[in-house]
Amino acid sequence: MLVITNPQEDVAQISMALYDAAVEMSASPVLMVQGKKGQFDFAEQEVIKAMTADPQVVLSISEDRLGKDRYGLAKGYRGRKRRYDHYFDLLYEERGMRGFWSPGATVDIFSRTVPIDYRQMRSDAARFCRKTSSGVSVRVTAPGGTDMTVGIVGRRFRSDNGDFRRSGRAGNLPSGEVFVSPALGTAEGTIVFDGSIVVNDHDVVIKRPIAVAVSKGRITSITGGREAALLKASVVEGETRARKMGRSGQIDSRLAEQYARNAWSIGELGIGLNRKARIVANMLEDEKVYGTCHFAVGSNYDGDAEAMIHLDGLVKRPTIAIVTKRGREEQVMVDGRLVWD
Repeated sequence: MLVITNPQEDVAQISMALYDAAVEMSASPVLMVQGKKGQFDFAEQEVIKAMTADPQVVLSISEDRLGKDRYGLAKGYRGRKRRYDHYFDLLYEERGMRGFWSPGATVDIFSRTVPIDYRQMRSDAARFCRKTSSGVSVRVTAPGGTDMTVGIVGRRFRSDNGDFRRSGRAGNLPSGEVFVSPALGTAEGTIVFDGSIVVNDHDVVIKRPIAVAVSKGRITSITGGREAALLKASVVEGETRARKMGRSGQIDSRLAEQYARNAWSIGELGIGLNRKARIVANMLEDEKVYGTCHFAVGSNYDGDAEAMIHLDGLVKRPTIAIVTKRGREEQVMVDGRLVWD
């Protein structure tokens, strides 16, 4: 088991506890400590090299981010399913690694939101995913003004339910969401973020809602107050960084322009299912809050719309409906409550 962390107090304490627990279970843990990494920073090469030994379990307990993979961005890893720009993703998607990642973890978050009723959460997640299986799109509306439709043909909702017991299973801790990458070019409408949101160097609780207009999967405008300006600046930086890294050879030059354009894409729709989570301006916890959904600006999870950024933002009290081929809407969440509650 490989545990990757930073020297900051909370993540170091959590990582040491996990290390000790692994020893008690007769595992063979290795603990690696690197400096804190941000949205655009690279992981230390020694960390990536340790992953290439293909450990059975990898845990990333970071103050902010694990860090990007320098070789993966420049050259890429060719897998059976797709090209990967980080070895961590190749490990769990194709090589059977188990593990989890906890960006921004604190002892408080772990103690409140990890020991939960997993049977209920897994049941909710499985039921939600089953109901989406026959849909062609998902419509999300909310009291704050959100009215968005995302296509899901050729996609599937994934469940981040904390079950990492089998080979190839990985996700967040705390867990508690179902999520999907919208089919390319299908996201349409308006998102009004009114919970919290990630910007490039921190998370913020939104005081004045952020209105984001979306057409054919891409953002066409971002309006609101200070938080809207921060989000727009973060997207512009994601676009600019991709082009600069392409010119310097840090990203495959053939892909740099795609990364730049995809900074303006909608890469994810997720629905929170963790009933002990609350909005605290830490997206690791915030996006799991039951009664919310979130959209991500930037990179998606299917590997066909990569970007330098992935900025999650919360929408409170959503009503979520699955749209069938005949245009019929079947509600699965109403005003922030699952219909079977």
